[in-house]
Amino acid sequence: MSDMPEMSSQRPYLLRAMHEWISDNGMTPYLLVNANFKGVHVPPHTIKDGQVVLNIAERAVHMLSLGNEYITFNARFGGVSHEVFVPVAAVLAIYARETGQGMGLPPDLDVSDESEVDIGVSSSATDDKSAAATKLVSVPSDDDGGDEPPSNSPASPPRRGHLRVIK
Repeated sequence: MSDMPEMSSQRPYLLRAMHEWISDNGMTPYLLVNANFKGVHVPPHTIKDGQVVLNIAERAVHMLSLGNEYITFNARFGGVSHEVFVPVAAVLAIYARETGQGMGLPPDLDVSDESEVDIGVSSSATDDKSAAATKLVSVPSDDDGGDEPPSNSPASPPRRGHLRVIK
């Protein structure tokens, strides 16, 4: 067989494209992040069941950088400014808050062992057939997840979608 050149991860490119698509359609881009992944730095009170949902809309964050290795920005949580640092490999999905449309991201082959805990996908979903049948859907939730709307924007509805793995 011929030697194939090693390519960089497609994850950061997919994230940037989905962020642009969601924003261009006037929706609010949210990231679902494995909060237990090595290197994730988010306010501890925003973590629920080892995951955190982050609003990365332009109006909600300051100095957003969607880099090839890391996503960084400053945001207010409960009125207090925090610096957020997320390795791209820790992102599980990006989706529009309003519609739930977006993309779940499979783990990169070379970094899948970086996670310190299970992200909620059953072991039966690790084989190719089960993984193909797994999908993410938006479900309403009563909690606010730690994000708050900026003071100059209208209040968000009290309920918003979260992703849940179903088969």
